[in-house]
Amino acid sequence: MTSPKPSPEPPRQPVPRAAAGTPLWMLRKVLHGLLTAILVPVLLFEEWGWTPLADLVGRLTRLPFLARVEDKVRNLPPWGALLVFFVPVLLLLPVKVLALFLFSEGHAVSGCAVLIGAKLIGTAIVARIFQLVETALMRIPLFARWYPRWKGWKNRVLYSVRESAPWRAVRAFQEATRQRWRRFWRL
Repeated sequence: MTSPKPSPEPPRQPVPRAAAGTPLWMLRKVLHGLLTAILVPVLLFEEWGWTPLADLVGRLTRLPFLARVEDKVRNLPPWGALLVFFVPVLLLLPVKVLALFLFSEGHAVSGCAVLIGAKLIGTAIVARIFQLVETALMRIPLFARWYPRWKGWKNRVLYSVRESAPWRAVRAFQEATRQRWRRFWRL
């Protein structure tokens, strides 16, 4: 007795997209621009600090205790790696709430200092942990599917920022200033 053949899947219908000029299309463009404007400073900071801060934390592994911890983290199964990856985020949440409290009490400088410190420390630790668990995370199907998309989007955004006229002007100004300082110190 043969089993009946499964019926073939019906062809997938393309998802309708909003036509250019419609209110939905314009709302989508505005939201995309707003999200990009909010994320660009964060992306630029993390792009600048990701590798150097991770390397700085990596130097601490010269301590035998931290080297053993890193070995254990590196050998975690995928879901354990995901959990460890989010631990610094959860641990820094009270620090960020403290910064908000300082802002609300009128201590803007202290609030900014706490927030910047938390961002630096958080980026350093998360970057190092990500270096250790990336291969394990890539074994999680959802992560393996979305991480390359996120990285591609991030790279496109950063490329467009670096190619923009204001960015190039700032870089040219920085280079000119470096050249002036070099000439000044040679004298």
